[in-house]
Amino acid sequence: MDARRESESAPLKNRTTVERKSERELVVTRTVNGPARIVFETWTKPELFKQWWVPKSMGMFLRSCEMDVRVGGTYRLEFEPEGMAFFGTYLDVTPHSRLVWTNDESDDGAVTTVTFEEKGGKTLLVLRELYPSKEALDAAGTGAADAMGETFEQLDELLGTLGTSVGRP
Repeated sequence: MDARRESESAPLKNRTTVERKSERELVVTRTVNGPARIVFETWTKPELFKQWWVPKSMGMFLRSCEMDVRVGGTYRLEFEPEGMAFFGTYLDVTPHSRLVWTNDESDDGAVTTVTFEEKGGKTLLVLRELYPSKEALDAAGTGAADAMGETFEQLDELLGTLGTSVGRP
């Protein structure tokens, strides 16, 4: 059951890998150009998250991004022009290394886990989505996961503009 795809990238760019690990689990992997401390902040600070999360090619943007990033805290992302929203609860927040949240917009929502592993000034991101059933993953498809290649390229672009200044006084 190891369906695997890699984003089409120039040789010098990082690649995003999308794998269906089991009937219920999808895993997206990419190394991004920045230390784990800064990469983690791009996932947990709304003003940074809004700059890279939605693939520009989709013609959408985050109208609203609310994040209370702590165990038991909630998030809500509202998209325009579609008017759709994604929301859930943070189950685990381990600074600079791990985030886990629920996707509560439907009964078939996944639990998402993102890990951040620093290696030589870069960060290995592993995003895992565990669905409640095979049917839920089948219904979700891999379209959103496939878009992660573009999304993570946008993250790399943002990281290039941030340098090491994020989170410093």
